[in-house]
Amino acid sequence: MSDQERAPNPVPPPTGSDLGRRVKFRRQHLGLTREEVAARAAASPRYLRHVEEEPAQPGAAFLLRLADALDTTVAELVGGTVEFPPGLAGAAARPEVLVLDTATCWAHLSTHGVGRLAVTVDDPPAIFPVNYTVADGKIVFRTAAESGPAAAAGHRAALEVDHLDDAFGEGWSVLVVGPARMVTDTAEAHRLTAAARSGPWVGARPLWMVLDPERITGRRIRATGFLAPATS
Repeated sequence: MSDQERAPNPVPPPTGSDLGRRVKFRRQHLGLTREEVAARAAASPRYLRHVEEEPAQPGAAFLLRLADALDTTVAELVGGTVEFPPGLAGAAARPEVLVLDTATCWAHLSTHGVGRLAVTVDDPPAIFPVNYTVADGKIVFRTAAESGPAAAAGHRAALEVDHLDDAFGEGWSVLVVGPARMVTDTAEAHRLTAAARSGPWVGARPLWMVLDPERITGRRIRATGFLAPATS
């Protein structure tokens, strides 16, 4: 077999653009069809499909209408806020704080995502971002034996997950508190690996950890008025 025959098939270049992927993700997150968003933005579904799937360069007027149709901002759609923490916008003029019931908290946690694990053992408290999965009513995640999150084993820990919408000054947060343990059973580790919806962002993490919820609480901030002016 020649070297040319042994060479792997070339990987096709990605299609679309970051803008298109953000538009599509936001639309699907809101549960809207392309036709519904196009109607809101006074555009044709065909052009919206072009924006989502091709390297389009829409004008400022269309972007403003599209952001409004998707209940977000132009900065969010074009990635202008990627390097900044959420919450830079002004608070809503008349915010309403709602307590979430347990079922709603689990719905927000969904099946997987990224949360912040708070650990306090002998050293000062620390917080680590972890890719978690919901399995059998528990929070599970992978880490390395020598890492900070592994220090939670044998202790009570907390996982916080949230979502903020700067465009409307709204958001929610869910807090899960309970004992954490290392998974030492090979069969359980294999089962968790098969059930995982996403992997760690920082390479191989062979150790599975389980957070068994003793308490789960949540809050939502809902805007009932226009955004208050932001302060510098």
